[in-house]
Amino acid sequence: MSTAIQFDTLRFVEKLKSAGMPEAQAKAGAEALATALGESASGLLATKADITSIKIETAGVKSELKLEMADVKSELKLMKWMVVTIVAGVVSLIAKAFF
Repeated sequence: MSTAIQFDTLRFVEKLKSAGMPEAQAKAGAEALATALGESASGLLATKADITSIKIETAGVKSELKLEMADVKSELKLMKWMVVTIVAGVVSLIAKAFF
């Protein structure tokens, strides 16, 4: 669960204005900062832990795919030999019929 961050935008704008920043620019900066803080508090941003867990999941999926690919390769090899055997049998039957 995330906690809400309290941010006084009016006081922030007043502080920037007193430092010489134009009011429109100060308001835009306050809104941008409030949005960024809100996103950070709401959990919309990825953390290092999030990225680490995704890396772990990706590694697991990668190993599963390697296993599946090995199974597919062995099945294709078997099918290749079956097709070669059938073609050889058909060719020998055709040769026997004509010769």
